[in-house]
Amino acid sequence: MLIANGSVLDAQGNRPADLRVGPDGRVAEVAPGLAPAPGEETLDAAGCLVVAGGVEVHTHLNLPVGQVRVSDDFASGTVAAAMGGTTTIIDYVTTARGQDPMEALATWRNWGEQAAVDFGLHMTFTGPATEQTVAACVEQGVTSFKVYMAYPASLQVDDGVLLEVLSAVGRHGGLVTTHAENGPAIEALRRRALAEGRTAIIEHAHTRPAELEAEAVARVATLAELAHAPVYIVHVSSGRALDAVRAAKQRGAEMLGETCPQYLYLTQDNLEGPDAPDFVCTPPLRRREDQDKLWVGLADGTIDTVATDHCPFWRADRRKAAESRGSGSPDFTEVPGGLPGIETRMALMWQGVSDGRITAADWARLCSEAPAKVFGLWPRKGSLAVGADADVVVWDPELEQSLGAEHLHMRVDHSPYEDKVVRGWPRAVVSRGRVVAKDGMFVGEPGWGRYLVRQPRSGAVG
Repeated sequence: MLIANGSVLDAQGNRPADLRVGPDGRVAEVAPGLAPAPGEETLDAAGCLVVAGGVEVHTHLNLPVGQVRVSDDFASGTVAAAMGGTTTIIDYVTTARGQDPMEALATWRNWGEQAAVDFGLHMTFTGPATEQTVAACVEQGVTSFKVYMAYPASLQVDDGVLLEVLSAVGRHGGLVTTHAENGPAIEALRRRALAEGRTAIIEHAHTRPAELEAEAVARVATLAELAHAPVYIVHVSSGRALDAVRAAKQRGAEMLGETCPQYLYLTQDNLEGPDAPDFVCTPPLRRREDQDKLWVGLADGTIDTVATDHCPFWRADRRKAAESRGSGSPDFTEVPGGLPGIETRMALMWQGVSDGRITAADWARLCSEAPAKVFGLWPRKGSLAVGADADVVVWDPELEQSLGAEHLHMRVDHSPYEDKVVRGWPRAVVSRGRVVAKDGMFVGEPGWGRYLVRQPRSGAVG
């Protein structure tokens, strides 16, 4: 295949060039003025940017949450990803307390066989982790490990376990990703709200203040320094947490930060009114001034990646859970948290380019190159260099797309951006040399995606 007449864009900028895909599904040549070979398919990219496929490193597919399950599985979720320009995902294996992590990993590997694009996996530890378990995960290509500093009843680990995980993972060349909120303090605030009869959805934001996110970021930075290990903060949501990330970096800590489009476009005002349950995510949506600070952090490099924390639910499931105490009105402590976003990430971040918040090169870096580098996929993914997998998006910067649920492919009956129309959407999406989406139609197939074995960082001693 020859992708012709476009402008190749990466983190260094853009330039007119054609891109040839070899028969092995890898990038074979990138240069201006390439002539089609006999029998070679030509994909016209006139007026478009040619970019590396998006790399989305924070998704929750198939995941059971209490009495319900997220609405997207690996088949539907990765179709939606492809339609929005994402050609690689890394999903979180969530291990229940007391469960063998390797058993959970096998379950997620089995679910992933239906993926329409390539996928990797992170492992989540909800208790102490042995050196042998970390090594076994790395052997299977899982080199990133999540720990929670919140949800004490189900997911949280204490600081001692967190320090041990950081040390063990660091020895094996892996990366610990952390949900940074002060869980015990949040639980105290939630108990107080319930005791005072404050159950409205807006209390989700009031009981998880930005101060407790920032405190946890600072605390895990200290533990990571003690362990001589890198740490990655998922879904940075507030200006205060961003300041804590910046401070850790400035003193030399190996800290990386991620944010999500919902924290750039939605505010806690969405947590009031009849649709409030549809906007519950954790950390909660913040204020407009937090959005402005996060955009600055994206532009100046304090935030390294943009992911989505894609965790969608049917509206009926949210409301059923929210009213499970039998009061007939929503209870903020019972709503399953998470928003859909796997399909809309690239477009929402391109909107930031159109609005002058970030540059086109920033967009390519944040959505493709940096996540691939951080999680051991570079240069196979997130790159258009010769030899990389031919995961390519022909991005039309003028193509308009509604973000209403009926116009998208995520398995949801609502959209956080229901009335928003963006300008900038894929004209075509290529996964390992095969066109999987074109002109608004999915033309790939579930099961095309391959499991990605990721390599640990060099110099590991485990």
